[in-house]
Amino acid sequence: MSEPKPPTPTPGDTYKGWLFKWTNYIKGYQRRWFVLSNGLLSYYRTQAEMGHTCRGTINLATANIAVEDSCNFVISNGGAQTYHLKASSEVERQRWITALELAKAKAVRMQAESDDSGDDCPAVPPASGQGGGCRNSEIQSTLRTLNSKVEDLSTCNDLIVKHGSALQRSLSELEAIRVGGEMGEKIRQVTERATLFRITSNAMINACRDFLSLAQNHSKRWQKALQTERDQRIRLEETLEQLAKQHNHLERAFRGATVLPPSLSNLTLGTKGGVSGKGDASDEDDDNEFFDAMEDPAEFITVPADPKYHRRSGSNVSGFSSETGMDDQSFDELSLASNPESPQPLELEPVRQRRTRIPDKPNYYLNLWSIMKNCIGKELSKIPMPVNFNEPLSMLQRLSEDLEYYELLDKAAKCQNSLEQMCYVAAFTVSSYSTTVHRTGKPFNPLLGETFELDRLRECGYRSLCEQVSHHPPAAAHHAMSEKGWTLRQEIALASKFRGKYLSIMPLGSIQCIFDKSNNHYSWKKVTTTVHNIIVGKLWIDQSGEIDVVNHKTGDRCHLKFAPYSYFSRDVPRKVTGVVTDKDGKAHYVLSGTWDEKMEFSKIMQSSKGENGTEGKQRTVYQTLKPKEIWRKNPLPEGAENMYFFSSLALTLNEHEEGVAPTDSRRRPDQRLMEEGRWDEANAEKQRLEEKQRIARREREREAVKAASSPEEAITEDSINDSPLKTDAQETGTEASEVSESTHPDNYQALWFEKIDDTVSGEALHVYKGGYWEAKEQGSWDMCADIF
Repeated sequence: MSEPKPPTPTPGDTYKGWLFKWTNYIKGYQRRWFVLSNGLLSYYRTQAEMGHTCRGTINLATANIAVEDSCNFVISNGGAQTYHLKASSEVERQRWITALELAKAKAVRMQAESDDSGDDCPAVPPASGQGGGCRNSEIQSTLRTLNSKVEDLSTCNDLIVKHGSALQRSLSELEAIRVGGEMGEKIRQVTERATLFRITSNAMINACRDFLSLAQNHSKRWQKALQTERDQRIRLEETLEQLAKQHNHLERAFRGATVLPPSLSNLTLGTKGGVSGKGDASDEDDDNEFFDAMEDPAEFITVPADPKYHRRSGSNVSGFSSETGMDDQSFDELSLASNPESPQPLELEPVRQRRTRIPDKPNYYLNLWSIMKNCIGKELSKIPMPVNFNEPLSMLQRLSEDLEYYELLDKAAKCQNSLEQMCYVAAFTVSSYSTTVHRTGKPFNPLLGETFELDRLRECGYRSLCEQVSHHPPAAAHHAMSEKGWTLRQEIALASKFRGKYLSIMPLGSIQCIFDKSNNHYSWKKVTTTVHNIIVGKLWIDQSGEIDVVNHKTGDRCHLKFAPYSYFSRDVPRKVTGVVTDKDGKAHYVLSGTWDEKMEFSKIMQSSKGENGTEGKQRTVYQTLKPKEIWRKNPLPEGAENMYFFSSLALTLNEHEEGVAPTDSRRRPDQRLMEEGRWDEANAEKQRLEEKQRIARREREREAVKAASSPEEAITEDSINDSPLKTDAQETGTEASEVSESTHPDNYQALWFEKIDDTVSGEALHVYKGGYWEAKEQGSWDMCADIF
């Protein structure tokens, strides 16, 4: 179909038309709708998008336009934006080049006129009683005054040099003459020249004083104006960021606004492919846009459900007591409405005012590569690192941060339906990563036997205890209990490798959550954390992998996928998707969102198989109700960028508390010194603590070898000190099986946790054996080792 011939561009006209824009090496050139207006070149996927979604804009006033060949040309504004464009013909390319050059010339001329005449809006808000006139004339007047003062200083300087030279000559002549009649004349000349020199010097001093006074007076005003400009820029950036988020949200809402009947589901959800030669181009672009992000052919696809599901009663929908058409109700209200026995929320008042700030992070420079270049391929926990790369929290405290969104588990405990409960538990697993998005600092490796308690029983209804139960490999056990009827326990060991460009941290072990009322027992594992730009660039963190949250009682399962960041992906960064299924594999809920912002759920009303994907696999199509928000990240406190990007909970974790165990992380001296900004002292203290821990470990190894050896086979202390435990055991003929399986090679046993084989999940882990909170009430810590 032939397209209408575009008009010949004239100055001031809005010029529109189709061009091919280079996207990437996979898709090559894609057809886009371009609009040139008011010196700005914008493009859209379709003409229909002009009313709501602009894909990009470039300002021609600062842009460079270059022709590559008969049909191709490039528009760039200095590296930040570059458009590689291709017209359908050489004539069409020339029309666009003419229009762009005219628009650029007009934009440059308007910008120059604006610079000459000054902006109508004042850079600094006018003071009370003043009009809203421009300060440009005032600034120009001040600059002219300062220039005149500088010229006065220059003139005075020349006069001082001239009169000083004359005075020096007169003094030389005065020394050379004989005492006689001409003495009086010479003295008079010297006096005159000295007077001139004094007058000129005073004028110089006065001019300097005037210049300094004027500069000081206006310096304050200019500093204030500069600060105002900076504040306005920051507010503008924040506003633009909010607008971008709202724009993204509105765009996604617009895509889901059209309700598709089931008969059209498979037709609409065709296989991802190139643009066909028939049909409307806007429809082709919309399809590509919606499904290009689904790069994994095994992924599911969601579409709005048929209108009949919005009108019918909710009697067939599990966990809903009202009509499903009541879209304005939140997930919490729907879930709690299904449980008439849910207790009323308790009014929990804080028992103390906790701190909201810590000392700002010092700006100490240290080259990471100079330390890490010799550590490639090594276990991170075995690398001695200065505190410059740390944050003033231990790994035990970072584990306790998982409880920041404990309300999700409180709500889950009130659910009668296990599938709804699974949605809350899955959202809780995602929420534990929300604090890591800016946290590039490494937490302190806990010392063996180090503990951390988080007692929020009176404030939030839960209390938590962590203990470092192993040092090599490092492993920590965590137990949290809530009055709302849930228990969380986990044992996490970290395996980490430095790969040169990035650092991979693989958490080993599992997390379990048990609900008292329903006896539902959930378990899951953590995904891999990757720290990028180790060598050069700004550090940034990504979470990637898959999580299976399993309900061992009912067989329900939620499969969560954390999509790794990809430069070529058009999908939202840090995306998380998941499907909640029952024991028979039937899907009931879809979860979607990002691990650093929020999660939403959608009730599945119908599912079907779509067409084959790129690898010949069928993708499931879910028809869902309108998504509801189930979790949203709390905003960071003010000034968090200067406080290691700590959340409100993280700021309180290292706060002094009375009555805690002597092994508590709050009492760790190197961590406390780092928080106070005394990093040199913290590094020295860290080395002392690590050496003390090594000495204690060697002592335990000696005791373990002695206990495993027979009385007839004596082992000298020198051989024990010089040989590892495995060698000693071989020399004495002792079998490794003689050592209890519940003990470590150095015969260390945790104080508050014991290792068991969990019959429900089938995993071996450390669980809390009791006694800590009773010891705290009695103030008796005699059983604790002196590790600090």
